[in-house]
Amino acid sequence: MADNDNPVFQVQRVYMKEASLEQPNSPAILLEQEQPGVDIQLGVEAQQAAEGMYEICVAATVTTKIKDKTVFLVEVKQAGIFEIRNIPADQMQPVMGIACPQIIYPYLRANVADLITRAGFPPVHLAEINFQAMYEQQQADQQPAAGASRIITSA
Repeated sequence: MADNDNPVFQVQRVYMKEASLEQPNSPAILLEQEQPGVDIQLGVEAQQAAEGMYEICVAATVTTKIKDKTVFLVEVKQAGIFEIRNIPADQMQPVMGIACPQIIYPYLRANVADLITRAGFPPVHLAEINFQAMYEQQQADQQPAAGASRIITSA
């Protein structure tokens, strides 16, 4: 007889949920010789998809500008569906905020670099992220304002 109380953590699927690339000032901006500035924003979202199934999304927005003009703007959401069952309630948030994003993030990094390269630009490689440190910082930031949500950013 199988014990149905055993913890379950399984990746069901990893997929690109959304991707967009904009070059609003092309072609003129492409003739500029100046190096663009790069701004990278990251965020993690979690929602229940079904009983014991959760969708976790890691989103990245990469904006490059020369002076006040955008060279390109890339937005990618990489998602995963995870089966998570019989995990103590106090461990669910760390699992969804640390373990799941760590699994999804390498796919996000590859897709961002690929999309930018296919657009004709040198790739932007997102840095490795310590999701545990980011999660702990987010929890510390939320202590005074219970229930507040925040998108995690990195530059």
